[in-house]
Amino acid sequence: MKFEDLKKLHQRKFREEFGHFLIEGEHLVLELQKALARDERLRASEVYLTPEHSHWKSPLPIHIVNARQMAQLSETRSPQGIAAVVPLLAGPPAAAGERAIYLYEIQDPGNLGTILRTLAWFGDFRCLLSPHSVDVHNGKAVRASMGALFHVPVEIEVPIETLPARFSRIAHLDLRGQPIAAPVFRDFDCYLYGNEARGLPRAALATMNTTAFTIAGSGAIDSLNVAATVNICQYELARGPRSALSR
Repeated sequence: MKFEDLKKLHQRKFREEFGHFLIEGEHLVLELQKALARDERLRASEVYLTPEHSHWKSPLPIHIVNARQMAQLSETRSPQGIAAVVPLLAGPPAAAGERAIYLYEIQDPGNLGTILRTLAWFGDFRCLLSPHSVDVHNGKAVRASMGALFHVPVEIEVPIETLPARFSRIAHLDLRGQPIAAPVFRDFDCYLYGNEARGLPRAALATMNTTAFTIAGSGAIDSLNVAATVNICQYELARGPRSALSR
């Protein structure tokens, strides 16, 4: 890609047009390089360095740029002097036993990145994003994921109405649900989480056979941040095995 085109990748429409996105910082580039062993398609990535980072070792093509050019590639106030352009890739098919979380119209890129980081930590889950969700390749989402984007399968533009055809057991969070501490909470194939302000669409839920669960709290407030909710639920799911009936 031409350098002038790389600068445009900060905008979603150009990421989609050119089929690439930007990452920046040593940690993210290291995670990209680790992910090469799992997905050869990532070898179409290219690394950009300022001269003081020219010692960087990478199996990917390297380009040296000046500080002004690096600042144009960066969305942070203090660029680290290392960035990469990465191809947009479709997630791999679901693996045997792999489950999913579904995020309905999530809007905050920090929330999305944090959720991906949690999924990467615990493993064995993919992330499904509804239409009208924040772009998973948004710079803030990518940075908040701390490289988890390269380790968690992500599907975008998944309508909520398609879930029953894919998953026989679906759970969602609701204040009136069973506690997530109940062993049965681990027995589902897909877990639904709603928009930060509006939650899940009641009309869609009414047409689906879902089971409601809740995170026990003090009652002082009526909601949790969606990323915190996913974090707590993924920890609970990792605490023990699924029942024999659900396998």
